[in-house]
Amino acid sequence: MSDTDKHWLVRAKTIKYLWIGFIVVLGITILAELFIHKHDYFGLDGSFGFFGWYGFITCVAMVVVAKLLGYVLKRKEEYYDE
Repeated sequence: MSDTDKHWLVRAKTIKYLWIGFIVVLGITILAELFIHKHDYFGLDGSFGFFGWYGFITCVAMVVVAKLLGYVLKRKEEYYDE
């Protein structure tokens, strides 16, 4: 199957453009923090780029927990055939 026959969201070129677009939007939103006044409630949330790095760390933690949960809950392929 050639790359042009695939759906536009699974084409390698489109995925590359989406990554670049998401990184640009992330950079713009983090740089926008320089121009706004934030009201921090817990002290730590007033640090520069808090929502960016907090979201990244949370996402990585969710992936790690999901992988660990997969190892715990995984069953053999013939588990239900017995």
